[in-house]
Amino acid sequence: MPAYDQTLDRVEDYFDRTATKTWERLTSDAPVSRVRATVRAGRDRMRNIMLSRLPEDLSGKRVLDAGCGAGQMTTELAARGADVVAVDISPSLVKIAEERLPERFAPQVTFTSGDMHCDTHGDFDHVVAMDSLIYYESEDIGASLARFCPRVRGSVVFTVAPRTPFLMTFWGVGKLFPRSDRSPIMIPHAPGNLAKAALQQGARGNLREVERVTSGFYISTCLEYRA
Repeated sequence: MPAYDQTLDRVEDYFDRTATKTWERLTSDAPVSRVRATVRAGRDRMRNIMLSRLPEDLSGKRVLDAGCGAGQMTTELAARGADVVAVDISPSLVKIAEERLPERFAPQVTFTSGDMHCDTHGDFDHVVAMDSLIYYESEDIGASLARFCPRVRGSVVFTVAPRTPFLMTFWGVGKLFPRSDRSPIMIPHAPGNLAKAALQQGARGNLREVERVTSGFYISTCLEYRA
């Protein structure tokens, strides 16, 4: 997947070399600007929605936190009893997540950096991917679901940017700038198009929209895929 690989490299460069400090602050209790406060609130709301799609008791379940970032979702999953594989493309963010994890959860969590699809991560009962697929084309997201399909017994809960007029305009303007001069741009998607892309890539499950969150500049839709 050449397009996927190119985007993966760009996302890694952005989060590991450019935005680490920003995300470390955004995902903490430190004061932030009013705009970033709306993003923080939106992400908190989305995390709760995604967690609501999983059992309250995850004891004995294996969960992949795909794109764990600074580890907020990882801690919540471990608190429910899950054995968590927390992976992120940014080694710097993985290090922050590992340092923030309460010591009592350490035996339940395996941290690693790299591609979330790596076969060596093994099989899972659930996968959560919060804002880690938002930079990819529909074909890449469909291929991602197809790769997870044979390895996930339950659900894949993930987020995308919805196709709203605001985000479509933002995306269109962003495409005018050279990629080397800007951070990765979110690609808006319609759930129906993603379901079609997943089917074309060999995924044989059902995709449904769960809920959309709009909080200032944070606009994201939670989707759930079950094989």
